[in-house]
Amino acid sequence: MDFNFSCVLECLTQALNSTLVMQLTRLLPFGFAITCASLAAPAPEPTALAVLPRIHSNEYTNYTTLTGFFLQDDPATSTTGFDYAAVNFGLINRTYPTDNEVPADWTQWQKFDHYVWRLNRGSGRFVQYKVLYMGRHGEGYHNVAETYYGTPAWNCYWSLKDGNGTVSWADARITPNGIAQAVKAHDFWASHIISQKIPVPETYYTSPLTRCLQTANITFSGLDLPSRQPFIPTVKELFREGISGHTCDRRGTKTYIQGAFPAYKIEAGFSEDDLLWKPLQGEVPVNEDIRSKIGLDEVFDSDDSTYISITSHSGEIASLLRVLGHRSFSLSTGQVIPVLVKAETIQSKPIVTASQAWTTISTCSTAPPLPTAT
Repeated sequence: MDFNFSCVLECLTQALNSTLVMQLTRLLPFGFAITCASLAAPAPEPTALAVLPRIHSNEYTNYTTLTGFFLQDDPATSTTGFDYAAVNFGLINRTYPTDNEVPADWTQWQKFDHYVWRLNRGSGRFVQYKVLYMGRHGEGYHNVAETYYGTPAWNCYWSLKDGNGTVSWADARITPNGIAQAVKAHDFWASHIISQKIPVPETYYTSPLTRCLQTANITFSGLDLPSRQPFIPTVKELFREGISGHTCDRRGTKTYIQGAFPAYKIEAGFSEDDLLWKPLQGEVPVNEDIRSKIGLDEVFDSDDSTYISITSHSGEIASLLRVLGHRSFSLSTGQVIPVLVKAETIQSKPIVTASQAWTTISTCSTAPPLPTAT
């Protein structure tokens, strides 16, 4: 028996508000459209749904950041004192070409979400759009130690040790202040899920370093998330911090991570021991960008989600932003920024970037004096 979805929605409109009807349209097959007169502006006929690209040897993914949507992609926005919680994640209050398709009382996030949905509906086979929520871990004990000893002494002496006998910073944990920063992020999400109807992440990724594992857990555990999209993050090796040779950047074993965070999913191929960290050697930015690109390719090639959370580090997020063509935007501990990304599959042989030799860390034989107060 044929089913007339338009008639069904016509009846639903009599009983339900237009917001719910608009959500229902997203569940319909592409051939159907709402014709209910109660909606001020019916949605235009959609084009073909974007098909998630699957990368082959004769093609590659090119990433660009779509600007004009967030304060952080505006060169006029300073990173100094930037606080995502004070500016709604930086989402700019603006109109979108699709605003006539939605109720006027929708929040800015709902209108943005609908616009992104339209982008993907009409993007074609080789283009996809995703929103990446990239958050830096809360303050770690290594951050405190570097501040206390000063960066020169930290880099040449203290960072090469596991701790100072009082505090340990090897695979650093987050401090009480770092916990508070993660709680702040949790509370921000909790309030904006209700008040702003902000689109929550559909999937989650985290660096394998403990400070990120902890931050993600505090931030997202206990939120009112859809049952079909629970907080079960994937531990992803390539989203770790720039590998500096400092002990804070040496991750724990796979067994440790599984024991400490049993609900987390560890990606396939994750080694028991840290095979990337090298004592007294530092990864150069071009090499970090290469692995960041590989990590993004793996996510975009396998994950159909539109909204994705990545909990990582200042250096690694900076690298991801470079790969995505985003302006440089440094994050203090606990800060989060969303980025609207366009990923286009290019039918051509991949562009190969040559890796470079790692640097050798300069060391000090004795502990330098503490910095003097000024």
